[in-house]
Amino acid sequence: MSYKEKLKNVKAFVFDVDGVFTDGSVYLMPGGNMCRVMSVLDGYAVVKALKNNYLIGVITGGNDEMVKHRINYLGIEDYYAKSHDKMADFEDFKLKYNLTNEEILTMGDDIPDLHIMKNSAIAACPENAVPEIKAIATYISPIKGGSGAVRDVIEQVMKVQGKWHDDNTQSI
Repeated sequence: MSYKEKLKNVKAFVFDVDGVFTDGSVYLMPGGNMCRVMSVLDGYAVVKALKNNYLIGVITGGNDEMVKHRINYLGIEDYYAKSHDKMADFEDFKLKYNLTNEEILTMGDDIPDLHIMKNSAIAACPENAVPEIKAIATYISPIKGGSGAVRDVIEQVMKVQGKWHDDNTQSI
């Protein structure tokens, strides 16, 4: 089955955070705080997907309160932080919604994402993913993480399924 054909079956997305929603950079702030940057392009697509009844899970090894706040602000309820076993969290997400691997598109950028990507219908990664992830990816976005790679895959799925239209979704 071709990549475009597989997009027709997608009901859910599972994303990593650092290197996918962000460019992977961590800004060190005074007082020991860290800061990340996320794209409003990705936020817009996430909100649009949720309004169109797609399921979205985020599985990350990190545990940053500001990231959690942003993910929740976008409307994503399935947020797995401090994930030491991404495959277990992936299975939990699937079970919760009675999903099959063929209905899920995953996007990751580094070695901890390898197993969940291998167990989904479409394994996508940003342009700046590590070589091991690019080697197993079904689709490599021409866009870097943190610059709209999340939007790229969401938009492709929604266009193939005829759901990407102007519905006045606000940019977030």
